[in-house]
Amino acid sequence: MVPTFEVIGKTVRKRDGAEKATGRTRYLHDLELPRLAHGRILRARFPHARIVRIDTTRARALPGVLAVLTGEDVEPRPFGFARDQTALKRGKVRCVRDEVAAVAAETRATAEAALELIHVEYAELPAVFDPRAALAPGAPLVHEELGTNAHPLRYRFSHGDVDRAFAEAAAVVEDTYRLPFVTQACLGTMAAIADWDASGGLTMWTTTQVPFLYQRDLADALGLTGGRVRVLQPPVGGNFGRGLDLYPIDVIAALLARRAGRPVRVEFDRVEEFVACPGREPCTIRLRTAADRDGRLLARDCHVTIDNGAYTSWGSTTPYVMLSTVAGLYRVPSVRLDTTIVYTNNPYSGSMRGYGNPESTFAVESQMDDLAERLGLPPLELRRRNASQPGDVNPQGFVLTSFAMTECLDAAAEEIGRDAPPLRPGWRRGVGYAGMFHVGGGARIYRSDGCGAIVKLDDFGTVTLLTGATEIGQGSETVLAMIVAETLGVPLERVDVVNSDTRVRPWDVGTHASRTTFVAGNAARLAAEKLRAELLALAAAQLEEPAASLDLRAGWVSVARDPQRRLAYDAVARTGHFKGGGRVLVAEAFYDPPTAMLDKDLHGNVSAAYTSAVQAALVDVDPETGRVEVRRIASAHDVGRALNPGAAEGQVHGGIHMGLGYALTERLVVEDGQILTQSFMDYALLRADDMPDIVVRLIESVDAEGPFGAKGLGESGVIPVAAAVANAIKDAIGLRFTELPITPARVRAALEARRT
Repeated sequence: MVPTFEVIGKTVRKRDGAEKATGRTRYLHDLELPRLAHGRILRARFPHARIVRIDTTRARALPGVLAVLTGEDVEPRPFGFARDQTALKRGKVRCVRDEVAAVAAETRATAEAALELIHVEYAELPAVFDPRAALAPGAPLVHEELGTNAHPLRYRFSHGDVDRAFAEAAAVVEDTYRLPFVTQACLGTMAAIADWDASGGLTMWTTTQVPFLYQRDLADALGLTGGRVRVLQPPVGGNFGRGLDLYPIDVIAALLARRAGRPVRVEFDRVEEFVACPGREPCTIRLRTAADRDGRLLARDCHVTIDNGAYTSWGSTTPYVMLSTVAGLYRVPSVRLDTTIVYTNNPYSGSMRGYGNPESTFAVESQMDDLAERLGLPPLELRRRNASQPGDVNPQGFVLTSFAMTECLDAAAEEIGRDAPPLRPGWRRGVGYAGMFHVGGGARIYRSDGCGAIVKLDDFGTVTLLTGATEIGQGSETVLAMIVAETLGVPLERVDVVNSDTRVRPWDVGTHASRTTFVAGNAARLAAEKLRAELLALAAAQLEEPAASLDLRAGWVSVARDPQRRLAYDAVARTGHFKGGGRVLVAEAFYDPPTAMLDKDLHGNVSAAYTSAVQAALVDVDPETGRVEVRRIASAHDVGRALNPGAAEGQVHGGIHMGLGYALTERLVVEDGQILTQSFMDYALLRADDMPDIVVRLIESVDAEGPFGAKGLGESGVIPVAAAVANAIKDAIGLRFTELPITPARVRAALEARRT
């Protein structure tokens, strides 16, 4: 029997949509505090240099300057993923992003003028910008104390007899894929506000995605206990993974505020955002794939080289996810992966939507098409023969419960063939496919992958959900309210969501890995179920009926066999509050998925569910100019159950936009350690009128563990795009591109090279 829902499965507008559309939303940049001062950061002029002397005398004397700090003025407390950097650098600088000094002043203009007055004397050092050169004997060392530029972080995985599989294969394809620096290009630049109270407690306004981990890490970087740091999260003007780490901007804001004795805001301008925002890591993927004569995959052998940059953030951990694609995107019995992660004097990278998966999917799916060509099979048929199925356990031990990859393949193929636009004279047309494999039920990269929820019902029928989950524009507040409303049986408009203050909200590990709907949704559902039971118990006494015989739907508690005997749910709540020995109607829950961290060999079922998607791209290419125009994208996604279909489709649209930029136009230009791309005029974001016709199909596999059957979707839209477009270009003009972005200049050069 198909369940019927009052709220779930219906398209609901985002709760914050009207506020954002009318300009009423107050982002962190809009916040004003009494006596708020303005902070600015002075960065290194050279990618590698010894700091000989810093003279701040003139800056300190400038009227309106409240505080000037250098690395010599503060305790150097290392922080970050590998604890390999400090907020203000001492001794030497290792990349042009390095923070050399910081100023707080009455106005932003005064702070900027003060930076101009700080004189830094450098002794420039030899630098290294290429990972291979960084590993050569005698290469300049980024961190001398390590004695090498080879990063101690290394991912190695092996399953099955890879060498034998390649020796016995009927077809083998091999290539090297090069992926560039790219940036999130958020409209809201990075910013932080810090304010200390009289007792030494710190309040931070931040755009972090991991407020409780941020609270702990910031406290440690400042030499505090975590309980003395309060984290507030205003609405976010974009993140896409940028907010997963603690960065120098956060620590510097707190240090300046403590020295100035006033709240301080540090915010990046657009140039600084391009220079200092940690985006997607540059990497090189060397991949081999083997298959038998029937097209069954036998093995994959992969080596990933990552330019770590000068310090370690989340970009260097992306092989964790790359491996899941190499081993899990299609059935493959034997897999080997190794990594080389290298310190250079380039900027370091962080986390970005898809988190390593767009990179590895580009390599894997490019080889699926090349392998199909080698075997004389249609590309779609090769994928169908190797598609994973529910019940599979992949080489890493990932257990596929609900999984609808075959259905996604069929849906994408069906949609891409509908109503094709006419082909212009002289242009060439191609169709390309790419699949995707990703976590859909959290990802246990920490000891806990849990989230807390508290649900409270007041006298007037307002239900308040206090959730640990962070809203970063993905619509999580809306879908969590829908889950609570459906579970309780109350109107959606009576549910509020509170999630902006670590002093109030329950704990959560953070917003990442497409986990919020699944993990926070389950926590909200469990808390709402407890509250529903309490409410029905109160109503049972009033209606003189057993609680098991009562129903709560659309805001009414009624007797199941006699629906006319009913009470409004808010009236039941008031009775509980006002009667003798009354009670507060509140319930809490904590959901931690039934998963395990990867062991030392990178085995373990890290997610409670896994999701798939398939995208098909219809692409036209002008051989004369090299111009590539994507005319249509068909995107089919296994969503478990679509709780809010319109919002789900919107997530996919946004992902496709980001993925097309990765495929065709976007590249953060870094040469000799200097970041040359410093404006939106230089960084080629696609505009709205560049977008193709997009068709989204939501495939409902209904996952048993997900809230009402749902699985995560936030990153799925971006992951397969570049691979599908590259495959379509090859279908159109017969050329394989192994480096992104695939610009008109590259297409034209490749066509000219083939003609000669």
